[in-house]
Amino acid sequence: MFEEVTETIAIPRLGDKAPSFEAVTTKGKLMLEDYRGKWLILFSHPSSFSPVCATELVGFQEIYPLLKDYGVEILGLSVDSLSAHLAWLRGIEESFNTSIEYPIIADKDQSVATKYGMIMPGESHTETSRAVFILDQEHVIRSIMYYPISTGRNMKELVRLVQALQTAQMHDVYTPANWEPGDKVLVAPPKTQDDMGGSSEEGVEQIDWYVGKKIL
Repeated sequence: MFEEVTETIAIPRLGDKAPSFEAVTTKGKLMLEDYRGKWLILFSHPSSFSPVCATELVGFQEIYPLLKDYGVEILGLSVDSLSAHLAWLRGIEESFNTSIEYPIIADKDQSVATKYGMIMPGESHTETSRAVFILDQEHVIRSIMYYPISTGRNMKELVRLVQALQTAQMHDVYTPANWEPGDKVLVAPPKTQDDMGGSSEEGVEQIDWYVGKKIL
């Protein structure tokens, strides 16, 4: 009696270097290296001509100008063909009065989706899930999120998350729950017993021995 062998594919984790790729997109061939020096939101959606996906593509386009102000680019992906993508984008422009300016990968052979773990067999063996990978300017993965096929993503939260990630990286701080730009940030907690008396940094509001807040 033979046991079924299931192939295990390593998927990237937070703090990993993002897997490199070269892909055909709606803006021509692109490589991950083309985004060196910029932050990147790489997102996947299940398929072209899907109602939830259409609203998401429009939503990403709406936040695209703001994200570019933060040095962030957007790159979409699904396993549809390039011709399907192009026809769909024309339909979105006509029906939603929105021109999609960022590229979308036509990952028909699932090569990029497989590298990033975007296929969820429990949900679909053929469609990509609603995954979001946020990469920093060195292509280190800073955030990974998955949404089910039935549920569209929150664009305001993606912008807030980018702002929080960049603030934490730039100032070596943490951001509390529900943080918005302009709110107080959290300083690093003490690492030794001697540091438990509170931060010596000027302007830090010490809530408890391990919780200190400040305005940037």
